[in-house]
Amino acid sequence: MANPFKPTAGMTPPVLIGREDDLEEFEMALDNGVGDLGRLAYVTGPRGIGKTALLNAYGDIARARKWDVIDETADQGFLDRLVEALTNAKTKVRSVELPTVRMDLGGTPVGVSTSLGSISLEPTQRALTFRRAAGQRLDTLEKKNRGLLITLDEVQASDITELRALATGMQHLIRERRNVAFVFAGLPSMVEDVLNDSVLTFLRRANRTVLSGIPIPEVHHAFRTIITSNGKQASDEVLDALSASTRGYPFMIQLVGYWAWAYTKGSNVITLETTQKAIRRAQRGLGDMVHAPEIDGLSSMQKEYLLAMAQDDGPSATAEIAKRLDRDIHYANVYRTQLIKEDVIYSPAWGQVDFKLPYMRDYLREHGAYHFLHSGTE
Repeated sequence: MANPFKPTAGMTPPVLIGREDDLEEFEMALDNGVGDLGRLAYVTGPRGIGKTALLNAYGDIARARKWDVIDETADQGFLDRLVEALTNAKTKVRSVELPTVRMDLGGTPVGVSTSLGSISLEPTQRALTFRRAAGQRLDTLEKKNRGLLITLDEVQASDITELRALATGMQHLIRERRNVAFVFAGLPSMVEDVLNDSVLTFLRRANRTVLSGIPIPEVHHAFRTIITSNGKQASDEVLDALSASTRGYPFMIQLVGYWAWAYTKGSNVITLETTQKAIRRAQRGLGDMVHAPEIDGLSSMQKEYLLAMAQDDGPSATAEIAKRLDRDIHYANVYRTQLIKEDVIYSPAWGQVDFKLPYMRDYLREHGAYHFLHSGTE
């Protein structure tokens, strides 16, 4: 029996737990026709919360309606790749070469020759190139009552020029009432930087989906359904342990389910012993795949703040954190604010902070010194 749990990054799990409302709203957006609110949207949330999986599911919904779907990631050159996918040809839009010209300057005995080199087609020409390519594809699709969905993952402000061109082109397509939808996704701080760009005000009107954890009863039900429908059995005690260990975090659901299934080997029954082993293995995997990348990208002072928090078994008092850092409360709060913006921590009550990602406290207690010594800047 194949393992039904898929903890590979970017994969869509067989069952998208707890996202039924989001999927239904997107179906409505496509079915309601041009101009529906949900056709311009963005998805945000912390690492491992299921942003990419939701984009994939949106693509499946569109394909089921015979739409064309183009999925891209917002790294360098993504706009060129979009145009290439739209035209099915390699279209270069980055620059245009200009010839050498001769200028005769009045009052001088000689002419001056110079090369104007190349000029970047930013952002107006690039927006126009994308708009034309998308328009041509839509001319064909709309004759068949079909549409075009573009999804863009891992949006960040470092690629702002391409984002500006894409957003400008998309704005014109929507104004022209073309049968198009655009959904982008990214970490909260990255999306916020993009939305705050003075040229990208159009995107601020996009429908927002903020992903959070899944209620434990829904996780319990999903585990039972997936396990039994794939030919194995698990007691209520096992299902309770599996569900509680995830803390509602989607990536952890896939991880612990994967290892529970894998460790069962040839048996049809997932035992409590196997479950406990799977939970320990999933926690290590979560640290390697989620916590480590998150922490590595932080400054030294941000890491110090997290290490100070990790001394507590629950929510930390911000005043106590400042004492542990040997800093005044205002200085410490600068890093508190930064970490909240990065979606690493949150404030459960006034004057308190806690970790946003499950098991990060445990991970920092075990590996925090390593990360502090090997990376990070003030």
